Amino acid sequence: MMPLKFTVYTAFALSLTGLALCRKHLVSALLCLEGLMVALFTTLTTISQALATTTTMTQPIILLTLSACEAGVGLSLLVASSRTHASDHMKNLNLLMC
Repeated sequence: MMPLKFTVYTAFALSLTGLALCRKHLVSALLCLEGLMVALFTTLTTISQALATTTTMTQPIILLTLSACEAGVGLSLLVASSRTHASDHMKNLNLLMC
């Protein structure tokens, strides 16, 4: 159980560090967000298996659904910004704000 916790905590920390430090391209930010969601999903899944109650069984499924929605919105934003500005740089996203 200890190597799994270390792996999940390391994946979460690396994804959070990557999101905080490397914000040049939208693709790298989306990959860091997906890494965060996978680490949270793994944590919630192991917690729900350890507790074995019915109320904690739906939390990983809800998180996975929200992660899929976040990926869809992020990819649609990537396609929209690459079509209009011909790049995926994060500084171009300021031009998309109203």
